[in-house]
Amino acid sequence: QVQLVESGGGLVQAGGSLRLSCAASGIIFSANAISWYRQAPGKQRELVAHISTGGTTNYADSVKGRFAISRDNAKSTVYLQMNSLKPEDTGVYYCRSYVPGYWGRGTQVTVSS
Repeated sequence: QVQLVESGGGLVQAGGSLRLSCAASGIIFSANAISWYRQAPGKQRELVAHISTGGTTNYADSVKGRFAISRDNAKSTVYLQMNSLKPEDTGVYYCRSYVPGYWGRGTQVTVSS
Protein backbone atom coordinates (compact mmCIF):
# COMPACT_ATOMS: atom_id res chain seq x y z
CA GLN A 1 0.00 0.00 0.00
CA VAL A 2 1.42 3.33 -1.11
CA GLN A 3 1.42 6.11 1.45
CA LEU A 4 2.78 9.63 1.30
CA VAL A 5 2.35 11.49 4.57
CA GLU A 6 3.06 15.21 4.77
CA SER A 7 3.80 16.97 8.04
CA GLY A 8 5.30 20.18 9.38
CA GLY A 9 2.68 22.69 8.32
CA GLY A 10 1.30 25.36 10.60
CA LEU A 11 0.72 29.03 11.19
CA VAL A 12 3.71 31.36 10.88
CA GLN A 13 4.23 35.09 10.54
CA ALA A 14 5.55 36.60 7.34
CA GLY A 15 9.32 36.30 7.22
CA GLY A 16 9.30 33.09 9.22
CA SER A 17 10.29 29.56 8.30
CA LEU A 18 8.78 26.10 8.20
CA ARG A 19 10.15 22.71 7.27
CA LEU A 20 7.78 20.27 5.63
CA SER A 21 8.37 16.53 5.48
CA CYS A 22 6.97 13.91 3.13
CA ALA A 23 7.40 10.36 4.41
CA ALA A 24 6.88 7.64 1.82
CA SER A 25 6.11 3.95 2.12
CA GLY A 26 5.05 1.27 -0.33
CA ILE A 27 7.22 2.65 -3.15
CA ILE A 28 10.82 2.19 -4.22
CA PHE A 29 11.76 5.58 -2.85
CA SER A 30 15.25 5.83 -4.36
CA ALA A 31 13.76 5.23 -7.82
CA ASN A 32 11.22 8.00 -7.44
CA ALA A 33 11.37 11.66 -8.24
CA ILE A 34 9.24 13.59 -5.74
CA SER A 35 7.46 16.91 -6.14
CA TRP A 36 5.88 19.40 -3.76
CA TYR A 37 2.73 21.16 -4.95
CA ARG A 38 0.52 23.69 -3.22
CA GLN A 39 -3.04 24.81 -3.62
CA ALA A 40 -4.28 28.15 -2.36
CA PRO A 41 -7.99 28.74 -1.73
CA GLY A 42 -9.79 29.27 -5.03
CA LYS A 43 -6.70 28.53 -7.10
CA GLN A 44 -5.35 25.59 -9.06
CA ARG A 45 -2.75 23.30 -7.62
CA GLU A 46 0.73 24.45 -8.67
CA LEU A 47 4.16 22.90 -8.70
CA VAL A 48 6.46 24.36 -6.06
CA ALA A 49 9.58 22.18 -6.15
CA HIS A 50 10.85 18.94 -7.62
CA ILE A 51 13.75 16.65 -6.85
CA SER A 52 14.95 13.91 -9.17
CA THR A 53 16.27 10.50 -8.18
CA GLY A 54 19.77 11.90 -8.58
CA GLY A 55 19.09 14.97 -6.46
CA THR A 56 18.61 17.54 -9.23
CA THR A 57 16.21 20.23 -8.06
CA ASN A 58 13.80 22.61 -9.78
CA TYR A 59 11.69 25.40 -8.31
CA ALA A 60 8.82 27.63 -9.25
CA ASP A 61 10.04 31.15 -9.89
CA SER A 62 7.95 32.43 -6.99
CA VAL A 63 9.94 30.39 -4.44
CA LYS A 64 13.46 30.40 -5.90
CA GLY A 65 16.01 31.50 -3.35
CA ARG A 66 13.58 30.99 -0.45
CA PHE A 67 12.65 27.30 -0.57
CA ALA A 68 14.94 24.27 -0.69
CA ILE A 69 13.92 20.69 -1.44
CA SER A 70 16.05 17.77 -0.30
CA ARG A 71 15.74 14.03 0.11
CA ASP A 72 16.98 11.36 2.50
CA ASN A 73 16.70 8.00 0.76
CA ALA A 74 17.63 6.12 3.94
CA LYS A 75 14.53 7.57 5.60
CA SER A 76 12.34 7.56 2.47
CA THR A 77 11.62 11.20 3.19
CA VAL A 78 11.66 14.42 1.19
CA TYR A 79 11.89 17.80 2.90
CA LEU A 80 10.87 21.29 1.89
CA GLN A 81 12.64 24.03 3.82
CA MET A 82 10.66 27.24 3.44
CA ASN A 83 12.29 30.51 4.49
CA SER A 84 11.24 34.16 4.22
CA LEU A 85 7.63 33.06 4.00
CA LYS A 86 5.06 35.41 2.50
CA PRO A 87 1.27 35.51 2.87
CA GLU A 88 0.99 34.36 -0.75
CA ASP A 89 2.72 31.10 0.25
CA THR A 90 -0.44 30.16 2.15
CA GLY A 91 -2.09 26.95 1.00
CA VAL A 92 -2.26 23.20 1.35
CA TYR A 93 1.06 21.60 0.45
CA TYR A 94 1.06 18.15 -1.15
CA CYS A 95 3.84 15.78 -2.09
CA ARG A 96 3.63 13.52 -5.09
CA SER A 97 5.43 10.40 -6.28
CA TYR A 98 5.64 9.24 -9.89
CA VAL A 99 6.23 5.48 -9.84
CA PRO A 100 3.42 4.88 -9.11
CA GLY A 101 1.80 8.27 -9.33
CA TYR A 102 0.42 9.03 -5.89
CA TRP A 103 -0.52 12.07 -3.82
CA GLY A 104 -0.41 12.65 -0.11
CA ARG A 105 -3.30 14.25 1.74
CA GLY A 106 -1.52 17.53 2.29
CA THR A 107 -0.49 19.78 5.14
CA GLN A 108 -1.81 23.30 5.71
CA VAL A 109 0.58 26.25 5.68
CA THR A 110 -0.76 29.64 6.73
CA VAL A 111 1.41 32.74 6.63
CA SER A 112 0.03 35.78 8.40
CA SER A 113 0.97 39.34 7.46
